[in-house]
Amino acid sequence: MSNFKILITDGLEENGQSILRAASNLDDKAGISATDLIMAVGGYDALIVRGRTKVTAEVFDAAKKLKVVGRAGVGVDNIDLEAAKKHNVIVVNSPTATTLAVAELTFGLLLATAREIPRADAAMKKGEWLKKELEGVELNGKTLGIIGYGRIGMEVGKRAAAFGMNVVAYDPFISEDEIKARGAEPVSIQDLYEWSDFISLHLPLNVQTRDLIGPLAFSEMKDGVRIVCAARGGIIDESALLAALNSGKVAAAGLDVFENEPPGLTELVTHPKVVATPHIGAQTIEAQARAAEDIAHEVLAALRGEALRWKVN
Repeated sequence: MSNFKILITDGLEENGQSILRAASNLDDKAGISATDLIMAVGGYDALIVRGRTKVTAEVFDAAKKLKVVGRAGVGVDNIDLEAAKKHNVIVVNSPTATTLAVAELTFGLLLATAREIPRADAAMKKGEWLKKELEGVELNGKTLGIIGYGRIGMEVGKRAAAFGMNVVAYDPFISEDEIKARGAEPVSIQDLYEWSDFISLHLPLNVQTRDLIGPLAFSEMKDGVRIVCAARGGIIDESALLAALNSGKVAAAGLDVFENEPPGLTELVTHPKVVATPHIGAQTIEAQARAAEDIAHEVLAALRGEALRWKVN
């Protein structure tokens, strides 16, 4: 065992913890407050978080020994990357572990918005038989527009093709030839808005993507479009989405992520045409086990100065 000290703040599956314990001194302080984290972090060489813990500039200022921050999952918007760079702290994540879980939830949201499955279930549990009211639409023959055609977007596209959907994709960072090789038709974002019956978002949240789906984007979409997002809250302008739902421009939305989490009982969450889930895209037994193992190995590699697979900064 090395003398490395590693702190976990948001929990980690046992398979990942066992890897870390065999090679370091590990402390699991799941649920630690922001104040207590600042007080404690100075004694650690590595910090492993999920989405709850905010690794702010103040945390980095207090982390005198810190060499690496590991994010068990994909998104690193809860980590101040500029502060990490300033303090020469490596940031790593486990981007492939949750791909299938998020893709499968995305497809579940597509089906739920097409067939009003949550409303049907809720009515049955109240003794109501809404057979004639619940007329949905089929996926077969419809066009699915995917914005962001990386690992997750591609897996969603595969599933859509299996359902007989026409898949078009927009991604400014992937060549048209590569998008075609991944099974979709590359299009401009304007054509995607115009042609798509369903739209699925698979983007990181940053300055360029915040409120990307706003009033202008909605105005360019088909009437009755259905939108799903299991990427990051903030990509969709929630006020604009609410207005589009109320006007009928958007027939339904499936949302796993929100600008503020938890969002509470907002008009959007409680809207009858919204299927809402509590950011569970990565929450499968298999995905969490993969994420724990991947981030454990990656953090240890960073501490040992070894080659890294998923260095963010």
